[in-house]
Amino acid sequence: MCLRKRSGYRPPDLINAKIYTGPIPAEREGELAMGGGRSETSALSGAGRGRGTTTTQNSQRPNACCFCWCCCCSCSCLTVRNEEERRRRRRKRISQGTKMETIPNCEACTKPSVEEIRLWSQSFDKLMRNPAGRNVFREFLRTEYSEENMLFWLACEDLKQEINKGAIEEKARSIYEDYISILSPKEVSLDARVREVINRKMQDPAPHTFEDAQLQIYTLMHRDSYPRFLSSNIYKSLVHGGSRTSSES
Repeated sequence: MCLRKRSGYRPPDLINAKIYTGPIPAEREGELAMGGGRSETSALSGAGRGRGTTTTQNSQRPNACCFCWCCCCSCSCLTVRNEEERRRRRRKRISQGTKMETIPNCEACTKPSVEEIRLWSQSFDKLMRNPAGRNVFREFLRTEYSEENMLFWLACEDLKQEINKGAIEEKARSIYEDYISILSPKEVSLDARVREVINRKMQDPAPHTFEDAQLQIYTLMHRDSYPRFLSSNIYKSLVHGGSRTSSES
């Protein structure tokens, strides 16, 4: 005898089950509710695990810059964003009354001519080669809370001229503490690769220890600050003032 017949088993009426539209019995309603809850919970937990896996994978993926899909710790766009964030933090510290170190005096220079002032708008190199141009640009950087970029660049130029071993080590250590250390309020914005190079070179300081960092800060000032400088009231007043003086003479 068939085991199903002996135990009283009856196959389900699939046709009627499909077309049945009546109310669900109370005892079946509780079972279906519990089963549905388990299914939904299982689906949500599965989705959560999927989202968690995706998040973990995304968090391990290298940061991608807005222009390329490479690992861009040294990309200039990220450096600019870091520079903007650093300026905001520095502005906040100053507004809260944080005491900053005394800023060194500007370079000694003669009054620039009208032709020199106009040349500054032709290229950033011409501006930076002129002592008066560096002073004016430094004044503009001070209004943007990023004067330390120019101070760092000038300190690196001074270090390059040094030939005494003891003086080189002392100046290199001073530059590191003032502009490279993360504890300094005047820390400049550098990527991890350049910082690693500096830390390695600081074991035996030389006149060109900060050469990579100086180039990166020079590029940052060129791409980020220089265009705004040309549109600033500081530069425009010099151009208009020089033009007025030359026309009167």
